[in-house]
This record gives sequence, structure tokens and C-alpha cells, in this order.
Amino acid sequence: MAKPLSSIDLQVMWNRLIGVVEEQGQVLIRTAFSPIVRECGDISAGIFDLRGRMLAQAVTGTPGHINTMAEAVAKMLQHFPVETMAPGDVYLTNDPWIGSGHLNDFLIVQPAFLGGKIVGLSSCTSHLIDLGGRGMGPDGTDVHDEGLFLPPVKLADKGVVNRMLLDIIKANSREPVQNEGDAYALMASCDVGCSRLIDMMAEFGVEDLSQLSDHIIDTSLKAAGDAISEVPNGNYLYDLKLDGYDFEIDLKAKL
Repeated sequence: MAKPLSSIDLQVMWNRLIGVVEEQGQVLIRTAFSPIVRECGDISAGIFDLRGRMLAQAVTGTPGHINTMAEAVAKMLQHFPVETMAPGDVYLTNDPWIGSGHLNDFLIVQPAFLGGKIVGLSSCTSHLIDLGGRGMGPDGTDVHDEGLFLPPVKLADKGVVNRMLLDIIKANSREPVQNEGDAYALMASCDVGCSRLIDMMAEFGVEDLSQLSDHIIDTSLKAAGDAISEVPNGNYLYDLKLDGYDFEIDLKAKL
């Protein structure tokens, strides 16, 4: 049984994880080919435990990926259970009902191994600039108008990249070079995340993330609950107007 970690150790490791994912995000931005990543920062990066729970997510990136990424990795594990993963495996999807809501956002997941044992997951997302089709314009009638749709697939098997899959991604784009470069940038980001995670675990002498994971989730849940409890009871309303296509759209929400 692993020795209990002190509250100080847990907090230091949590802060280290935040540094790890921030480095992931910077690697993705600095190695990407497309301007939507390099200049707009349309990305996200995170570290997850073996249950698919998000432990840390980079501040660098877009807020639009925060909750979607937290759910997406757990959904990927339904397709690829952790016991089937091997070092060097990389998984990919742009399924909008798993990831960020549209086909341009590609989600990558890579397992991290310590001493031959899987201990966690590194994941990142970025917007690929073009996937063919009409894109996200108002002329589209369904998701297939947006372009190439990839279900959860293996992008690399034990370190060997699936060239056929990359060729499909390139062939379905008006910007094949940028898409290929960004795919490798995503893999580089996840690889750095796995490497830094293992370095941290080795430094603190921990063999798994269970104690740290529970501490992060429990502490975050309590903090969120405390903040919500301070909101006065009542009905909260908000409305937002969009230009629409043939007519203006009025969105209303009530909580």
C-alpha cells in the first residue's frame, strides 16, 4: 500500500500538475503550423487519472474546451479501456458529441507509463484549420456539411504513427500541410505531458495518482459547492440575440 501523502505534498503536486499542463499548451502553440493555434490559441491541454477524471487543465487556450474536455477523455475510455493501452499509443477523435462540439476540434489522448504500468493520461485539443465540406457556415444542414468526421481511432500504435489515417486527414483538407503539422504538434504536446507527469511522480516517489486524484476532485467539489451555496435562491434569467441567417435568433436561459 502506498504511504499516505501529506497535505503539503498533495498541494505541491497539484501545483506541479498545473505547470505540466501549461507546458503542454505552450508546446502545442509553439509547434503548430496553423495560425488558429499559433496566434489565436484555440487549444486545450490536460492531465487525467485512469478513470478519465481531469486533474489539471492549462490556462493557455480557450474556455470553450474546459467542460467538454473533462467529459471527452472519459468517453474515449469507453472505446479504448486503459487495460488495452500500451506505451506509445495515441488516440484521436473529432466526434462533436464526444469532444468540443464541432468537427474542427481534434482530441488526442495518450497514456503515461511508469515502470511499465499505466498511471495516467495526457490529452489535448486544437482546432484544425480545414476539413473540407462547407465548414460551419449557416448553409450547412447537418454535421456532415462541416467536413471529415472521425470516430475514436488509434493515431499511433506503440509509437508507430498511422500514416494511412494522416493521409485521410490531409486528403480531406484544403490545407493538408497545416493539418499534418498540427496533428504532430498535438502528439508532441501529449508526449511532453506524459514525460513531465512521470518526472513528477518519480520525484515525489509515488507509484500511482489515486491519492492526488481524490484530493483534487474532493477539494474542487467542496470549493464549487461552497461558492454555489453563497448564491441567493431565486430564478436567474438571461437572453442573447444572434444574427441568425434569415432572421434574428433570440436565445433565453433560466436557472
